[in-house]
Amino acid sequence: MKSSRVRFLGTALVVAVFAVCGLSAAAFDAPRTPVHHVKPQSRLRVTAHHAVTHATKSTATHTATTHSTSSRVTKKSTTTSAHVQRVSVGRRHHYYERFTASSFVKGEIGADDVTAGEDPVVRQAAIEALGDMNGTALVIDPSNGRILAMVNQKLALSPGAEPCSTIKLTVALAGLSEGLVTRDTPVQLAGFRMNMTQALAKSNNLYFEEIGRELGFERVRHYATQFGLGELAGYNIPGEQLGVYPDQPIPESQGGVARMCSFGQGVSLTPLQLGAFVASIANGGTLYYLQHPTTPEEVAAFQPRVKRTLDIARYVPDLEDGMAGAVEYGTARRLRANFNQLPVFGKTGTCSNDGTRYGWFASYSETPQGALVTVFFLEGGRPTFGPRAAELTGEFYKNLWDRDYFAVKNQDAQNAPAAAPAGNSTPAFPAPAAPTPAEQ
Repeated sequence: MKSSRVRFLGTALVVAVFAVCGLSAAAFDAPRTPVHHVKPQSRLRVTAHHAVTHATKSTATHTATTHSTSSRVTKKSTTTSAHVQRVSVGRRHHYYERFTASSFVKGEIGADDVTAGEDPVVRQAAIEALGDMNGTALVIDPSNGRILAMVNQKLALSPGAEPCSTIKLTVALAGLSEGLVTRDTPVQLAGFRMNMTQALAKSNNLYFEEIGRELGFERVRHYATQFGLGELAGYNIPGEQLGVYPDQPIPESQGGVARMCSFGQGVSLTPLQLGAFVASIANGGTLYYLQHPTTPEEVAAFQPRVKRTLDIARYVPDLEDGMAGAVEYGTARRLRANFNQLPVFGKTGTCSNDGTRYGWFASYSETPQGALVTVFFLEGGRPTFGPRAAELTGEFYKNLWDRDYFAVKNQDAQNAPAAAPAGNSTPAFPAPAAPTPAEQ
């Protein structure tokens, strides 16, 4: 009798351990499977002081994932399904993606690029960092919107792909701008609490799903479009195609606005759009038109062009904590394996569609000579994912460091006068209309 009781207690303990581990793992990046969502009760309540209190824990449960398996969006198609293989083991089911695309290329990457107006040192550093990975590397000067290098321009100028977890940057700024949260506000999730710094660093889906539900689609879309999503990022850049931000949320059966805010499902984002947005974070709120000089004469005559000014400067420090955390201890920590001489702030993203996986990493550096913004976007199979893009970004910075690029740039900056921005600037974007009860 005693032996049976011991065995029963031991079995119960094992089941409990597996249940806790499963709950913890559910919060972070993992391939997602189809799920029908039940809208939970709100876990955020905005007070007169814009603080957040915790409501009763939801009775609904969510399948927790962070890296998506959703569709790459083009003008002709908005949703497709990934190749998924289901394997049964007892009563548990495991889903494995079957990738058919290659993560590597043969031959010289970017051989057909127009490069006469690019910075040759920056371009070579980016080419060496990409190596034989199938992808594109975009480097921008955030102080004026000039593209210093664009490797594999055909891919960089394409209609884009699902932004995956990089969409969290726009949602975070929307939540901060609306006074819904600060970087330190703890948000009650399924079995744990987390603040924005931790959620950005670890790319936690449940946190941003909750923020998205509280904001509602109209406010989420308002901020995303003001940040440049859904419009051309470049100024007269030949071949640039348009990424799309939809007019309506995806169906609730697919996750609704919550899934859009954690994975970017239903959205297509181009490397140029993401680069222009991150540059506005790096410079404190100026959204420049990106320009890509194609000749030395165009470089000499370059003048910045301001698209609009964003009222985000006060929120950038809150955002930077999480972006720095991603590099130091979060999803982008592989960057530090290659480069640790300068601060870098960034956000990873991984998702897949129909046998092809995408890996994003957008970042900016902080140097005495000024910042650089980088977007590494990879396409391929299992070796392709966001942390790999972060690792390549570290290799890019290491290549520049080894070439004394920052020291040379510092000398150039001392010898050249500062350029004043040109073009028309629109005022800070207005606040959106008050949300309806359905959006609360």
